[in-house]
Amino acid sequence: MMYCKKFILSILLLCGLLTAASAQKLKVCVAGLNHDHIYNILNAYKNGQVDIIGIAEPNRELWKKYGKQFNLPESVFYPDLKSMLKGKKPDAVLGYNAVANHVDIVEVCAPLGIPVMVEKPLAATLDQAKRIEALANQYHIKVLTNYETTWYPSYQDLYNSVANDSIGPIKKMVVHDGHQGPKEIGCSKEFLAWLTDPVLNGAGALNDFGCYGADLMTWFMHGQKPIAVTAIARHYKPEVYPKVEDDATVIIEYPGATGQIEASWNWPFSIKDLEVFGDHGYYHALNGNDIVSRMRENKKGARKAEPLAAPVNDPIIYLAAALKNQLTTAEDQSSLKYNMVVMQILDAAKRSIKEGKRIIL
Repeated sequence: MMYCKKFILSILLLCGLLTAASAQKLKVCVAGLNHDHIYNILNAYKNGQVDIIGIAEPNRELWKKYGKQFNLPESVFYPDLKSMLKGKKPDAVLGYNAVANHVDIVEVCAPLGIPVMVEKPLAATLDQAKRIEALANQYHIKVLTNYETTWYPSYQDLYNSVANDSIGPIKKMVVHDGHQGPKEIGCSKEFLAWLTDPVLNGAGALNDFGCYGADLMTWFMHGQKPIAVTAIARHYKPEVYPKVEDDATVIIEYPGATGQIEASWNWPFSIKDLEVFGDHGYYHALNGNDIVSRMRENKKGARKAEPLAAPVNDPIIYLAAALKNQLTTAEDQSSLKYNMVVMQILDAAKRSIKEGKRIIL
């Protein structure tokens, strides 16, 4: 009899824990389905990590596509963000639409006091970013930007190692980001339609992949603004991408360091890596996990980074912590403050390409 009582109490306790966990699950609305990163949030929904209470998307073909694939009820879909939010109060709205439309999300959400997280970069232009910043400040909402590389254990490892003065002050940073090209790797037609448009994306490979390097360098330099930016763009495949550049190289000057961003839709393979040089040594994050190093004394090393700990290990876990003000700092790779610097770098790079000269900030 005692065993049965204990068993029943255990079941009741487990149910209570499960109910509490369910109550803590983020309730989000999604703005847009025409970004191929949409699979990240839809898989999180499928795995029970987040509750999607509304999806705003004008293309009903995408309703059918993702509704069927992820078993989403038709009642969750709406033709636009305003109509969706009339009857819903999500914890946050997640943007998975064209970069130029991020500002439209904030225009709707900010007066309602709803936080926003968009896929990188923050905006298509610096003017749009300034409008987003003004709205966020006026209505006191969080606006965050999600980068895949934010959740790379190797990058956090390098950041911590540099912060511990293991190689001395940073002298140079080099970031490679890109792949064979969005069409070549099979991106959806809806994604390609705006990703290769100079207005809807703000540029080509420069915005698509250059934003990663600009964000990482801003993070490593603790939000410091560069003193100058110089950039060149190439158009290797005009027959494939007639409207935008498919390769960009950006040099970023800081008072004591230099950053080089290489962004391309012309790599022979997918690549996201990060190199940091200091007075005494060098670190190279080859990917999200593997690191090689070399010190001045020619001491070489190789290691795998330790897994990241919550809440900086996953965008949804991070978002939940940010909304509850549980983060140790409001200045990080996703922050509005750092991403305003990113947008200044990208804007200066575009001006440098157009004017053929070094742009002083």
